[in-house]
Amino acid sequence: MPHPIATPGTRPGIDLDQRPMLVFWETTRACRLRCRHCRAAAVETPQPGELSHAEGLAFLDSLVAFGKPYPVLVLTGGDVLMRVRLLELIDHAVALGLPVAVSPSVTPLLDAATLAVLRDHGVKVASISLDGASAQVHDGVRGVPRHFEATLAAMRHVVETPMTLQVNTVVMRDTVDELPQVARRVIEAGAGIWEVFFLVQTGRGSELAELTPAENRDVCHFLWDASRYGFIVRTVEGPWFRVVAQERALDPPDADPAELHGLGPLYRRLAGELRELLGEPIGPSRAQTKGTRDGRGIIFVGHDGTVTPAGFLPAALGNVRESSLDVIYRDHPLLREIRAAAFHGRCSGCEHATLCGGSRARAYAATGDPLGEDPGCWLTGNVAA
Repeated sequence: MPHPIATPGTRPGIDLDQRPMLVFWETTRACRLRCRHCRAAAVETPQPGELSHAEGLAFLDSLVAFGKPYPVLVLTGGDVLMRVRLLELIDHAVALGLPVAVSPSVTPLLDAATLAVLRDHGVKVASISLDGASAQVHDGVRGVPRHFEATLAAMRHVVETPMTLQVNTVVMRDTVDELPQVARRVIEAGAGIWEVFFLVQTGRGSELAELTPAENRDVCHFLWDASRYGFIVRTVEGPWFRVVAQERALDPPDADPAELHGLGPLYRRLAGELRELLGEPIGPSRAQTKGTRDGRGIIFVGHDGTVTPAGFLPAALGNVRESSLDVIYRDHPLLREIRAAAFHGRCSGCEHATLCGGSRARAYAATGDPLGEDPGCWLTGNVAA
Protein backbone atom coordinates (compact mmCIF):
# COMPACT_ATOMS: atom_id res chain seq x y z
CA MET A 1 0.00 0.00 0.00
CA PRO A 2 1.34 3.46 -0.83
CA HIS A 3 1.74 5.76 2.12
CA PRO A 4 -0.77 8.45 2.81
CA ILE A 5 -0.80 12.06 1.66
CA ALA A 6 -1.09 14.69 4.36
CA THR A 7 -1.56 18.40 4.56
CA PRO A 8 0.72 20.92 6.28
CA GLY A 9 -0.37 21.63 9.82
CA THR A 10 -3.85 22.43 10.96
CA ARG A 11 -5.75 24.98 8.93
CA PRO A 12 -6.85 27.97 11.02
CA GLY A 13 -10.39 27.74 12.31
CA ILE A 14 -10.74 23.95 12.05
CA ASP A 15 -12.15 22.28 15.14
CA LEU A 16 -10.75 18.76 15.03
CA ASP A 17 -13.45 17.60 17.44
CA GLN A 18 -16.00 18.33 14.72
CA ARG A 19 -14.26 17.50 11.45
CA PRO A 20 -11.10 15.74 10.26
CA MET A 21 -8.44 17.29 8.09
CA LEU A 22 -8.04 14.09 6.10
CA VAL A 23 -10.41 11.30 5.11
CA PHE A 24 -8.59 8.29 3.69
CA TRP A 25 -10.66 5.95 1.57
CA GLU A 26 -9.17 2.56 0.78
CA THR A 27 -11.02 2.30 -2.51
CA THR A 28 -9.79 -1.25 -3.11
CA ARG A 29 -7.32 -3.77 -1.72
CA ALA A 30 -6.34 -4.90 -5.19
CA CYS A 31 -2.66 -4.22 -5.94
CA ARG A 32 0.03 -5.84 -8.08
CA LEU A 33 2.84 -5.13 -5.63
CA ARG A 34 3.97 -7.29 -2.72
CA CYS A 35 5.39 -4.68 -0.38
CA ARG A 36 7.00 -6.14 2.74
CA HIS A 37 5.46 -3.50 5.03
CA CYS A 38 1.94 -3.36 3.52
CA ARG A 39 -0.63 -2.86 6.31
CA ALA A 40 -3.43 -4.03 3.97
CA ALA A 41 -1.78 -7.29 2.86
CA ALA A 42 -3.08 -6.33 -0.58
CA VAL A 43 -3.98 -8.96 -3.19
CA GLU A 44 -4.25 -8.97 -6.97
CA THR A 45 -8.03 -8.75 -7.25
CA PRO A 46 -10.77 -6.75 -5.51
CA GLN A 47 -12.09 -8.42 -2.37
CA PRO A 48 -15.68 -9.45 -1.66
CA GLY A 49 -17.57 -6.80 0.25
CA GLU A 50 -15.87 -3.82 -1.40
CA LEU A 51 -18.12 -0.76 -1.45
CA SER A 52 -20.07 -0.77 -4.69
CA HIS A 53 -20.00 2.18 -7.04
CA ALA A 54 -23.37 3.38 -5.78
CA GLU A 55 -22.24 2.98 -2.18
CA GLY A 56 -19.05 4.88 -2.98
CA LEU A 57 -21.04 7.78 -4.43
CA ALA A 58 -23.29 7.82 -1.37
CA PHE A 59 -20.25 7.82 0.90
CA LEU A 60 -18.82 10.82 -0.95
CA ASP A 61 -22.17 12.62 -0.60
CA SER A 62 -22.03 12.04 3.15
CA LEU A 63 -18.73 13.91 3.54
CA VAL A 64 -20.34 17.30 2.98
CA ALA A 65 -22.06 16.80 6.35
CA PHE A 66 -18.76 17.79 7.97
CA GLY A 67 -19.32 21.30 6.65
CA LYS A 68 -16.79 23.66 5.13
CA PRO A 69 -13.87 23.67 4.90
CA TYR A 70 -14.36 20.10 3.73
CA PRO A 71 -11.72 17.51 4.62
CA VAL A 72 -9.18 16.47 2.01
CA LEU A 73 -10.23 13.16 0.46
CA VAL A 74 -7.25 10.86 -0.07
CA LEU A 75 -8.02 7.99 -2.44
CA THR A 76 -5.73 5.08 -1.65
CA GLY A 77 -5.62 1.30 -1.65
CA GLY A 78 -4.24 -1.31 -2.46
CA ASP A 79 -3.73 0.50 -5.71
CA VAL A 80 -6.31 3.20 -6.29
CA LEU A 81 -5.82 2.82 -10.05
CA MET A 82 -7.38 -0.65 -9.81
CA ARG A 83 -10.65 0.79 -8.48
CA VAL A 84 -13.44 0.33 -11.03
CA ARG A 85 -14.88 3.63 -12.38
CA LEU A 86 -12.34 5.64 -10.44
CA LEU A 87 -12.69 8.76 -12.59
CA GLU A 88 -16.44 8.88 -11.97
CA LEU A 89 -15.79 8.84 -8.24
CA ILE A 90 -13.22 11.63 -8.59
CA ASP A 91 -15.59 13.70 -10.72
CA HIS A 92 -18.33 13.32 -8.13
CA ALA A 93 -16.03 14.31 -5.26
CA VAL A 94 -14.76 17.36 -7.14
CA ALA A 95 -18.31 18.40 -8.03
CA LEU A 96 -19.15 18.29 -4.31
CA GLY A 97 -16.24 20.63 -3.60
CA LEU A 98 -14.02 18.04 -1.92
CA PRO A 99 -10.25 18.46 -2.39
CA VAL A 100 -8.96 15.18 -3.86
CA ALA A 101 -5.51 13.58 -3.67
CA VAL A 102 -4.40 10.15 -4.88
CA SER A 103 -1.87 7.63 -3.64
CA PRO A 104 -1.27 5.24 -6.54
CA SER A 105 1.06 2.26 -6.70
CA VAL A 106 3.88 2.34 -9.22
CA THR A 107 2.81 -0.30 -11.73
CA PRO A 108 2.32 -0.25 -15.52
CA LEU A 109 -1.08 1.37 -14.84
CA LEU A 110 0.69 4.56 -13.71
CA ASP A 111 2.21 6.57 -16.54
CA ALA A 112 2.34 10.16 -17.76
CA ALA A 113 -0.95 9.83 -19.63
CA THR A 114 -2.77 8.47 -16.59
CA LEU A 115 -1.47 11.30 -14.42
CA ALA A 116 -2.57 13.86 -17.00
CA VAL A 117 -6.09 12.40 -16.96
CA LEU A 118 -6.18 12.52 -13.16
CA ARG A 119 -5.06 16.15 -13.21
CA ASP A 120 -7.70 17.03 -15.80
CA HIS A 121 -10.34 15.49 -13.53
CA GLY A 122 -9.29 17.71 -10.64
CA VAL A 123 -6.56 15.83 -8.75
CA LYS A 124 -3.75 18.18 -7.74
CA VAL A 125 -1.56 16.05 -5.46
CA ALA A 126 -0.10 12.57 -5.93
CA SER A 127 2.15 10.62 -3.58
CA ILE A 128 4.79 8.18 -4.77
CA SER A 129 6.56 5.77 -2.42
CA LEU A 130 10.36 5.63 -2.54
CA ASP A 131 11.75 3.37 0.17
CA GLY A 132 15.42 3.38 -0.77
CA ALA A 133 17.93 5.33 -2.82
CA SER A 134 19.16 2.19 -4.56
CA ALA A 135 17.45 -0.52 -6.54
CA GLN A 136 18.67 -3.18 -4.12
CA VAL A 137 16.97 -1.60 -1.10
CA HIS A 138 13.84 -0.18 -2.77
CA ASP A 139 13.10 -3.28 -4.86
CA GLY A 140 13.67 -5.45 -1.80
CA VAL A 141 10.95 -3.53 0.08
CA ARG A 142 8.52 -3.35 -2.83
CA GLY A 143 8.92 -6.98 -3.88
CA VAL A 144 9.17 -6.22 -7.62
CA PRO A 145 12.36 -6.34 -9.74
CA ARG A 146 13.30 -3.07 -11.52
CA HIS A 147 10.68 -1.19 -9.52
CA PHE A 148 13.21 1.46 -8.46
CA GLU A 149 13.68 2.89 -11.96
CA ALA A 150 9.92 2.82 -12.56
CA THR A 151 9.43 4.77 -9.33
CA LEU A 152 11.92 7.48 -10.32
CA ALA A 153 10.14 7.78 -13.67
CA ALA A 154 6.76 8.07 -11.93
CA MET A 155 8.11 10.85 -9.72
CA ARG A 156 9.28 12.75 -12.81
CA HIS A 157 5.91 12.26 -14.48
CA VAL A 158 4.03 13.72 -11.50
CA VAL A 159 6.13 16.88 -11.53
CA GLU A 160 5.94 17.22 -15.32
CA THR A 161 2.14 16.78 -15.40
CA PRO A 162 2.28 19.14 -13.39
CA MET A 163 0.97 18.01 -10.03
CA THR A 164 2.35 18.42 -6.52
CA LEU A 165 4.62 15.48 -5.75
CA GLN A 166 4.79 13.98 -2.28
CA VAL A 167 7.49 11.36 -1.76
CA ASN A 168 6.72 8.79 0.94
CA THR A 169 9.43 6.70 2.61
CA VAL A 170 9.20 3.94 5.20
CA VAL A 171 11.96 3.89 7.79
CA MET A 172 12.88 0.63 9.45
CA ARG A 173 15.99 -1.34 10.30
CA ASP A 174 16.67 -2.32 6.68
CA THR A 175 16.25 1.18 5.19
CA VAL A 176 17.37 3.75 7.75
CA ASP A 177 20.87 4.18 6.33
CA GLU A 178 19.37 5.14 2.95
CA LEU A 179 17.69 8.28 4.28
CA PRO A 180 20.32 10.90 3.25
CA GLN A 181 20.42 9.48 -0.28
CA VAL A 182 16.63 9.43 -0.42
CA ALA A 183 16.61 13.11 0.62
CA ARG A 184 18.81 13.85 -2.36
CA ARG A 185 16.36 11.99 -4.62
CA VAL A 186 13.53 14.10 -3.19
CA ILE A 187 15.35 17.29 -4.17
CA GLU A 188 16.36 15.98 -7.59
CA ALA A 189 12.75 15.04 -8.34
CA GLY A 190 11.40 18.48 -7.43
CA ALA A 191 9.09 17.11 -4.73
CA GLY A 192 7.35 19.57 -2.46
CA ILE A 193 6.86 17.16 0.46
CA TRP A 194 8.82 14.32 2.00
CA GLU A 195 6.76 12.20 4.34
CA VAL A 196 8.58 9.59 6.40
CA PHE A 197 6.61 6.68 7.85
CA PHE A 198 7.99 5.03 10.98
CA LEU A 199 7.19 1.35 10.65
CA VAL A 200 4.32 -0.12 12.67
CA GLN A 201 4.37 -3.88 12.99
CA THR A 202 0.97 -4.60 11.48
CA GLY A 203 -0.10 -6.43 8.30
CA ARG A 204 2.93 -7.71 6.39
CA GLY A 205 5.05 -5.30 8.44
CA SER A 206 4.67 -7.56 11.47
CA GLU A 207 7.79 -9.46 10.37
CA LEU A 208 9.98 -6.34 10.00
CA ALA A 209 12.19 -4.64 12.57
CA GLU A 210 11.37 -1.21 13.98
CA LEU A 211 14.01 1.20 15.24
CA THR A 212 14.70 1.63 18.95
CA PRO A 213 13.40 4.75 20.73
CA ALA A 214 16.91 6.23 20.74
CA GLU A 215 17.23 5.62 17.01
CA ASN A 216 13.80 7.19 16.41
CA ARG A 217 15.08 10.27 18.22
CA ASP A 218 18.19 10.39 16.04
CA VAL A 219 16.14 10.04 12.85
CA CYS A 220 13.76 12.82 13.91
CA HIS A 221 16.68 15.19 14.44
CA PHE A 222 18.07 14.18 11.04
CA LEU A 223 14.69 14.91 9.46
CA TRP A 224 14.69 18.38 11.01
CA ASP A 225 18.05 18.97 9.34
CA ALA A 226 16.63 17.72 6.03
CA SER A 227 13.69 20.12 6.31
CA ARG A 228 16.11 23.02 5.76
CA TYR A 229 16.70 22.08 2.11
CA GLY A 230 13.53 23.52 0.62
CA PHE A 231 10.84 20.84 1.02
CA ILE A 232 8.26 20.15 3.72
CA VAL A 233 9.14 17.24 6.00
CA ARG A 234 6.64 15.42 8.18
CA THR A 235 6.07 11.98 9.58
CA VAL A 236 3.47 9.22 9.82
CA GLU A 237 3.32 7.27 13.10
CA GLY A 238 6.23 9.35 14.37
CA PRO A 239 4.47 12.27 16.11
CA TRP A 240 7.49 12.84 18.37
CA PHE A 241 8.99 14.67 15.35
CA ARG A 242 6.82 17.66 16.27
CA VAL A 243 8.50 17.87 19.65
CA VAL A 244 11.93 17.72 18.02
CA ALA A 245 10.96 20.45 15.57
CA GLN A 246 9.81 22.65 18.43
CA GLU A 247 13.03 22.04 20.36
CA ARG A 248 15.36 22.58 17.42
CA ALA A 249 13.71 25.88 16.53
CA LEU A 250 14.93 27.20 19.90
CA ASP A 251 18.53 25.96 19.58
CA PRO A 252 21.35 28.52 19.39
CA PRO A 253 22.40 28.83 15.73
CA ASP A 254 25.97 27.65 16.40
CA ALA A 255 25.05 24.72 18.66
CA ASP A 256 26.03 21.14 17.85
CA PRO A 257 22.68 19.26 17.90
CA ALA A 258 24.36 15.99 18.80
CA GLU A 259 26.01 17.48 21.86
CA LEU A 260 23.10 19.70 22.89
CA HIS A 261 20.48 16.94 22.70
CA GLY A 262 22.63 13.93 23.56
CA LEU A 263 22.13 12.25 20.19
CA GLY A 264 23.70 8.98 19.16
CA PRO A 265 25.92 7.68 16.36
CA LEU A 266 22.99 7.17 13.98
CA TYR A 267 22.25 10.90 13.95
CA ARG A 268 25.91 11.79 13.45
CA ARG A 269 26.18 9.39 10.55
CA LEU A 270 22.97 10.47 8.81
CA ALA A 271 23.49 14.19 9.38
CA GLY A 272 27.09 14.04 8.21
CA GLU A 273 26.16 12.27 4.98
CA LEU A 274 23.32 14.73 4.38
CA ARG A 275 25.78 17.66 4.51
CA GLU A 276 28.18 15.84 2.20
CA LEU A 277 25.46 15.22 -0.37
CA LEU A 278 23.52 18.50 -0.21
CA GLY A 279 25.94 21.07 1.19
CA GLU A 280 24.88 23.72 3.64
CA PRO A 281 21.14 24.17 4.36
CA ILE A 282 19.44 26.68 2.07
CA GLY A 283 16.86 28.13 4.44
CA PRO A 284 14.79 27.80 7.61
CA SER A 285 13.20 24.53 8.62
CA ARG A 286 10.01 23.47 6.87
CA ALA A 287 9.27 20.78 9.44
CA GLN A 288 5.71 20.18 10.54
CA THR A 289 5.18 21.57 14.03
CA LYS A 290 1.39 21.24 14.24
CA GLY A 291 -0.74 18.44 13.01
CA THR A 292 -3.01 15.52 13.50
CA ARG A 293 -2.88 12.01 14.89
CA ASP A 294 -4.85 8.84 14.33
CA GLY A 295 -8.45 9.70 15.24
CA ARG A 296 -7.74 13.40 15.69
CA GLY A 297 -7.98 15.07 12.31
CA ILE A 298 -7.52 11.73 10.56
CA ILE A 299 -10.09 9.05 9.80
CA PHE A 300 -9.89 5.98 7.58
CA VAL A 301 -12.56 4.11 5.63
CA GLY A 302 -11.67 0.61 4.52
CA HIS A 303 -12.55 -1.08 1.25
CA ASP A 304 -15.63 -2.65 2.85
CA GLY A 305 -16.76 0.56 4.56
CA THR A 306 -15.26 -0.24 7.97
CA VAL A 307 -14.17 2.94 9.75
CA THR A 308 -10.97 2.99 11.83
CA PRO A 309 -8.97 5.85 13.37
CA ALA A 310 -6.27 5.36 10.70
CA GLY A 311 -5.07 2.81 8.19
CA PHE A 312 -2.45 1.46 10.56
CA LEU A 313 -4.82 1.29 13.55
CA PRO A 314 -7.35 -1.45 12.75
CA ALA A 315 -9.75 -0.79 15.64
CA ALA A 316 -13.22 -0.87 14.07
CA LEU A 317 -15.47 2.09 14.94
CA GLY A 318 -18.44 1.35 12.69
CA ASN A 319 -19.27 1.15 9.00
CA VAL A 320 -20.36 3.83 6.53
CA ARG A 321 -22.99 1.41 5.22
CA GLU A 322 -24.77 1.79 8.54
CA SER A 323 -23.83 5.22 9.89
CA SER A 324 -22.66 8.52 8.44
CA LEU A 325 -18.94 9.15 8.82
CA ASP A 326 -19.47 12.52 10.47
CA VAL A 327 -21.53 10.87 13.25
CA ILE A 328 -18.87 8.20 13.83
CA TYR A 329 -16.07 10.75 13.87
CA ARG A 330 -17.76 13.16 16.27
CA ASP A 331 -19.41 10.73 18.65
CA HIS A 332 -17.44 7.48 18.94
CA PRO A 333 -16.13 7.13 22.51
CA LEU A 334 -12.64 5.99 21.45
CA LEU A 335 -12.19 8.97 19.15
CA ARG A 336 -13.36 11.31 21.89
CA GLU A 337 -10.73 9.82 24.22
CA ILE A 338 -8.00 10.10 21.59
CA ARG A 339 -8.84 13.74 20.95
CA ALA A 340 -8.88 14.43 24.70
CA ALA A 341 -5.40 12.84 25.02
CA ALA A 342 -6.83 10.41 27.61
CA PHE A 343 -3.89 8.06 27.24
CA HIS A 344 -2.56 5.25 29.43
CA GLY A 345 0.92 4.33 30.58
CA ARG A 346 3.83 6.66 29.98
CA CYS A 347 1.89 8.74 27.43
CA SER A 348 -0.67 9.67 30.08
CA GLY A 349 1.76 11.79 32.06
CA CYS A 350 3.77 13.25 29.21
CA GLU A 351 3.91 17.03 28.91
CA HIS A 352 3.73 16.59 25.12
CA ALA A 353 0.49 14.57 25.13
CA THR A 354 -1.35 17.22 23.12
CA LEU A 355 1.41 18.18 20.69
CA CYS A 356 2.56 14.60 20.13
CA GLY A 357 0.25 12.06 21.74
CA GLY A 358 2.37 9.13 20.63
CA SER A 359 1.56 6.78 17.79
CA ARG A 360 -1.84 5.32 18.56
CA ALA A 361 -1.25 2.67 15.90
CA ARG A 362 2.04 1.54 17.43
CA ALA A 363 0.48 1.48 20.90
CA TYR A 364 -2.33 -0.71 19.57
CA ALA A 365 0.05 -3.05 17.72
CA ALA A 366 2.21 -3.47 20.82
CA THR A 367 -0.41 -3.65 23.58
CA GLY A 368 -3.85 -4.04 22.01
CA ASP A 369 -4.80 -0.71 23.62
CA PRO A 370 -5.19 2.24 21.20
CA LEU A 371 -4.87 4.57 24.20
CA GLY A 372 -1.75 2.84 25.50
CA GLU A 373 1.82 4.08 25.56
CA ASP A 374 3.88 4.29 22.38
CA PRO A 375 6.86 1.92 22.77
CA GLY A 376 8.75 3.79 20.04
CA CYS A 377 9.00 6.99 22.11
CA TRP A 378 12.02 8.23 24.03
CA LEU A 379 10.34 11.26 25.64
CA THR A 380 9.33 9.70 28.95
CA GLY A 381 12.45 7.82 29.82
CA ASN A 382 12.57 4.93 27.32
CA VAL A 383 15.78 5.66 25.41
CA ALA A 384 17.33 2.21 25.37
CA ALA A 385 19.58 1.84 22.34
